[in-house]
Amino acid sequence: MSNQLQNTSSLSTAGTWNLLDVRNSSPVRTAELRPLPVSPWDIALCVTGTLISCENAIVIAILFYTPTLRAPMFILIGSLAFADLLAGLGLILNFVFIYMLNTEFVTLISVGLLIAAFSASVLNILAITVDRYLSLYNALTYHTERTVTFTYVMVVLIWLVCITLGLLPVLGWNCLRDEASCSICRPVTKNNAVVLAVTFLLVFALMMQLYLQICKIAFRHAQQIAVQHQFMAISTTKGVSTLSVILCTFAACWMPFAMYSIVADSSYPMIYTYATVLPATCNSVINPIIYAYRNPDIQKSLWLACCGCVPSNFSLRPRTSSDV
Repeated sequence: MSNQLQNTSSLSTAGTWNLLDVRNSSPVRTAELRPLPVSPWDIALCVTGTLISCENAIVIAILFYTPTLRAPMFILIGSLAFADLLAGLGLILNFVFIYMLNTEFVTLISVGLLIAAFSASVLNILAITVDRYLSLYNALTYHTERTVTFTYVMVVLIWLVCITLGLLPVLGWNCLRDEASCSICRPVTKNNAVVLAVTFLLVFALMMQLYLQICKIAFRHAQQIAVQHQFMAISTTKGVSTLSVILCTFAACWMPFAMYSIVADSSYPMIYTYATVLPATCNSVINPIIYAYRNPDIQKSLWLACCGCVPSNFSLRPRTSSDV
């Protein structure tokens, strides 16, 4: 992501390869022929992208080669994994483009891919939250064909919106011709960055509201089952704790970058931008652990793929999307 994170001054002073001074045809100094120095922050983002790609590629492979994992919940998990996979590949390609193929068009393609991928990641997390809420609120009608259709429509709409967002920089919504209007993520304009940040805050607020409703429904169900009251109380408390961890993790990863995008611009020190971008990308590292690898059905498929067997103490309890 660091190509769009570069300030104009750093690009112009560092340079990549200057060959000859046209005015006097004399060779330039050796120091001026040095390539752009590799930033440790860029290396960290590239390593993060590699880890993201590996984790989510495994999730996609498991879902693709396991015919039983076709419920709405797994459709959304697969969509999230694909978005995070694209985000990881985007970080790797962005690193390659910066130090090997640094052109305006490549910059726009790179930032467009990252915007589309990370936007899809955030919106798919929201979609999973909506799915969990509906599985509790409409428990009797959740496992119907209508739910599957609704899930596919939701996924298609998410990707249409995110692809549109990713195309905006290529279609002219960028600051390459007006450096003063750049945000902390060049070549995204300050106004566009603020819109994306505010949209994220709205998504987070909606997630908080949905999870609050999920907790209320869970507590109400626990109170209605008197025979299993103690068990349900423990189970509900554990579920609420898990929801709190999910929300806190999501906020800790994305909130610093969103808030900094609103208040800062391209004149701010780059170290602050990197320090907020890196945690945001780490959310895509955590997503497979939270939403995929904790799922017993995916765990079972992973055991079968790796070892050819399932541990004897493995839980075969049916899993629903409301489970957290």
